Amino acid sequence: MSAEEHQRPTIRPARPEDVGLLLGLFKELAEYEHLAHEVHATEALVHGALFGERPAAEALIAQVDDETAGYALFYPTFSTFLAIQGIWLEDLFVRPERRGGGVGRALLSAVAAAATERGAERLEWAALDWNELALGFYRRIGAEQMNEWITHRLVGDRLRSLAAEAAAVAEA
Repeated sequence: MSAEEHQRPTIRPARPEDVGLLLGLFKELAEYEHLAHEVHATEALVHGALFGERPAAEALIAQVDDETAGYALFYPTFSTFLAIQGIWLEDLFVRPERRGGGVGRALLSAVAAAATERGAERLEWAALDWNELALGFYRRIGAEQMNEWITHRLVGDRLRSLAAEAAAVAEA
C-alpha cells in the first residue's frame, strides 16, 4: 500500500459508543471557535440527540490511520419553495494536524452523498466570518455564499419568553 493510500480518510457513521469521542470533538471545535464557554452538552444529551427515540441529528466520523481526524454533524431541513428536503450541516471539524489532507472534503462529500441519497436538493451551513481557512475551502469546492440571508437566534430566557406568548394566546 502506498503512503497516499495509507493516508486516505475513511468516513463512517457515528455509533452509540462514540458519544464520548464526539463530545470531545465538540469541545475541540468550541475551543477553535473561541466558544468553549458555550458548551453545555453532556454525554447523556449527545446520546439522546443522536441515538435516542427521535434522533435530532446524525454524525459521521473521519479516521486516518485508525485515528479520529474529524467529524460532521447534520440534520434535515425543508424548503417550501422546492417542497423538498435539504440538509443543514451543523458542524464540519477537522483536527488541526489533519487539515489540508482531504479529511474535510471527504466528510463534506459524505454529507452531500447522504443528502442526494435522500432526494435533497440543498446542503447548507454557516461559517464564522473570521474563519478564512474554512471560507477559502468552501469557495474552492464551489459553495455559494448567501450574503443576503442573516441568521437569527433566540436562546434561553428570550426563547421561553416568546414561547410563553403562545401559551397566553391559547388560554385566551
